[in-house]
Amino acid sequence: MPERDLVSWSALVSCYEQNERYDEALRKFKEMVVDGVLVDEVVLITVLSACTHLVVAMTGQLIHALAIKAGIELYINLQNALIHMYSICGELVAAEKLFSSGCTLDLISWNSMISGYLRCGEVEKARSLFDSMPQRDTVSWSVLISGYAQRDRFADALALFQDMQLEGIQPDETVLVSVISACTHLSALDQGAWIHAYIRKKQMKVNVILGTTLIDMYMKFGSVPNAMEVFRAMEEKGVSTWNALILGLAMNGFVKESLATFSEMKECNIVPNEITFLAVLGACRHMGLVEEGRRHFDAMSRKHGIEPTIKHYGCMVDLLGRAGKLTEAEELIANMPVPPDVSTWGALLGACKKHGDNVMGERVGRKLVDLQPEHDGFHVLLSNIYASKGSWDNVHEIRGMMRQHGVIKTPGCSMIEVKGTIHEFLAGDKTHPQSEDIEKMLDDMAKKLKMEGYAPDTREVLLDIDEEDKETTLFRHSEKIAIAFGLLTIDAPTPIRIMKNLRICNDCHMAAKLISRAYDREIVVRDRHRFHHFKQGSCSCLDYW
Repeated sequence: MPERDLVSWSALVSCYEQNERYDEALRKFKEMVVDGVLVDEVVLITVLSACTHLVVAMTGQLIHALAIKAGIELYINLQNALIHMYSICGELVAAEKLFSSGCTLDLISWNSMISGYLRCGEVEKARSLFDSMPQRDTVSWSVLISGYAQRDRFADALALFQDMQLEGIQPDETVLVSVISACTHLSALDQGAWIHAYIRKKQMKVNVILGTTLIDMYMKFGSVPNAMEVFRAMEEKGVSTWNALILGLAMNGFVKESLATFSEMKECNIVPNEITFLAVLGACRHMGLVEEGRRHFDAMSRKHGIEPTIKHYGCMVDLLGRAGKLTEAEELIANMPVPPDVSTWGALLGACKKHGDNVMGERVGRKLVDLQPEHDGFHVLLSNIYASKGSWDNVHEIRGMMRQHGVIKTPGCSMIEVKGTIHEFLAGDKTHPQSEDIEKMLDDMAKKLKMEGYAPDTREVLLDIDEEDKETTLFRHSEKIAIAFGLLTIDAPTPIRIMKNLRICNDCHMAAKLISRAYDREIVVRDRHRFHHFKQGSCSCLDYW
């Protein structure tokens, strides 16, 4: 161009910024200033956007100084861009100063400041500002609800969503995704299903992100038919959607269907990614399909050009270990091209415990306790290995190490949702308001279980106490208490759904199978690793977990 004006420069700077070439946008802006072209509000907002994406607060401060020099710093759109930039860059004091001194604040100003507080972890300040807003729009609610969910304050996210409903504000996709995720973490299936019904009633478009979140929620509640319904109804499906379905089917014991879905995904020309193969290897792991797992593991790099990560190697170690191929699993760890992490060694330790290889288990357990002395699970597994062979001196040594390092064993906790309320039970729990009724139901369960041929697996109680006390301890595990409460409060044919924070033990697994037959009830237990669907005396895992 023979000559350039403000419009010419602004167009080029904006072009770079809109195409996410932020460094080049800043370079061109610098040339513009050196060229002596006067700046205006529009180009400064564009450049501040580039600063925000690059998180360069110092450059943003220079832009702020230019705005002051040009006498345009009080323009509301420019002030909002500055507040947003300072907030994203973690410069809260500067953002607060601008916000407090603003004479003509609008909704964008308030929302930007709330977003900044949440980004910097100042959740209470964000809520206080939200409560003091003269008016709110959908973005205001969305920002705070999403912030709660991202900070693991799921109950607060749900409560705020209910307030939003009372205000008559229609939620957008971002709000719904956050609230559905909150329902998933809180094991609140009824509320999650209500939100899905709300989406259908309002005839809202279910895009890839929202649909995938719904599939993930239903799969994590063991509601496979509902997840499949969402999947089939989606017009557009991304790789994340297929991944959620493959992983969810595998977690729920539908391994054949999971692997068939992977084949269908490839037929639809959807390119699998790293997460896809984690889901596929997980499916093989859940059913002990060693050869198929090897085939998919080899195909990752050979056919799809995806180099296995430590997580993929960890899946293979777990697959081999669960199948009893402990030596091969240890050799794989030794020959991995990446250093093994504690999770990989932990998978091998769990396999040693399962298959009774105390020699390898003791060696691996000692290594893990040294690597991560604050991890309660490794101490407990090693202690259990010693207890299973009656080495009580070693058990006391490990427990002494736990006390020395301040390690506290995570207590087993089972949760069950009844009429929208979550009830939590610990082992031996008698604090529930209906504890007397629960105790009577536990006694009734004990009688029916004996009629079904149940014999307590006292090997699960790794304490130096007599057999009768072991049986009593076993029958007060948290999942059995939750099942008893479910039998009392949930009418057939509605399944009894229980979430357990740890792996279900062998005795509770056997008891749940027999209870499902004795009471003709479907029981779904989600433990730390997978789902167990108990029905008519059998489990979806086919006793392989």
